[in-house]
Amino acid sequence: MTQVDVLIIGAGAAGLFCAGVAAQQGLNVLLLDHYPKVAEKIRISGGGRSNFTNKDIDPRAPHTHFLGDNPMFARSALSRYTAQDFIDLVKKHGIGFHEKHKGQLFCDRSAQDLIDMLLRECEAGAMGGKVTRWQPCSLAGLTYSDAPEPHYLADTSQGQVQAKAVVVASGGLSIPKIGATDIGYSLAKQFNLRLVEPRPALVPLTFAATDWQPYAALAGLSLPVAMQTGEGKKPMSFNEDLLFTHRGLSGPAVLQISSYWQTGQQIRLNLLPDTDLAQALLYAKQSSKKSLNNALAAWLPSRLADTWTAAQSDWQKSLPDTPDKALQRLAQALQAWTLTPSGTEGYAKAEVTAGGVDTRDLSQQTMESTQKGLYFIGEVVDITGWLGGYNFQWAWASAHACAKALAARLKPL
Repeated sequence: MTQVDVLIIGAGAAGLFCAGVAAQQGLNVLLLDHYPKVAEKIRISGGGRSNFTNKDIDPRAPHTHFLGDNPMFARSALSRYTAQDFIDLVKKHGIGFHEKHKGQLFCDRSAQDLIDMLLRECEAGAMGGKVTRWQPCSLAGLTYSDAPEPHYLADTSQGQVQAKAVVVASGGLSIPKIGATDIGYSLAKQFNLRLVEPRPALVPLTFAATDWQPYAALAGLSLPVAMQTGEGKKPMSFNEDLLFTHRGLSGPAVLQISSYWQTGQQIRLNLLPDTDLAQALLYAKQSSKKSLNNALAAWLPSRLADTWTAAQSDWQKSLPDTPDKALQRLAQALQAWTLTPSGTEGYAKAEVTAGGVDTRDLSQQTMESTQKGLYFIGEVVDITGWLGGYNFQWAWASAHACAKALAARLKPL
């Protein structure tokens, strides 16, 4: 029987960071993960350089870049452990980094530098604290008893573990090829915690093959757009790059909007958000003798201009021969393109999982659930960040809040 203060399930971003902070507070931690490689999601993120946080998160209102049934839940942890706090840690370890776009910070060299940093933090235990990592090691069962004092008993592939507290940092269902499972949700259900239905987020959108056939040949083409979804007074919109794929749409604009898109909803695209295209075409018509598709290529990639103008006979003439109404109709079509996705590329291509453990059953201060001594942190919780380092910052912040709470409870001064 192995006895520890804290058992952490999941050796990803949240689990590793929580283990390190807890050990530095004097706790004896056992970290286990069924997947043989440590923090594989960090390693593959950001094109192998890991977009580890976003420096533009406002500490006064950090929840504004997050979604869930109650995004305000994230405010406490995010305001107590900020992006700057994590940046300071990265600097302390001498890891070079740079800003790429809209506050997004990436490692200069490799995401492995970040993983090595987290492992070193786990080795920096204090006051008798330490981290032991069992990997690969699977969890076969978890039970709770309050006699003779409250504790958990875990059956693992490396033997039985008794722990005073358990932290579930198992992530979501995204990218199953690197070990994603539903164990976090199963544990939540076992202990009668509520779940918000998980779904793929930050994921490419797909369309019915017949609907997408005219655009499939545009795969690989990218351009900046304005994209919107949702009804009523507060539709969600993003101005980012769009990428055409063989099956639909991807790129930052689509990944962002996918977290808000609901099945059956339309998306609206402005392919030229900074141009009054109708006015520009009517003005060009006065002096240009080009064909309409060639003239349109002054504002759009030529392949896209060719594909679009091929859709109607009115658009297959020279610019001077195209009626004004046809030009206005073309501009309207390009700047208010409305489509209904058939679905998404699913968990295989989703960067994160939205939904998860219902925040109504968790403490925003400590991340402890209504089941005494059972904590949930990171992606397994119903808090999902925007694209751009926000989800990693939620992992760091929720892990830090949890570790500090564990230390206060298990190692009282």
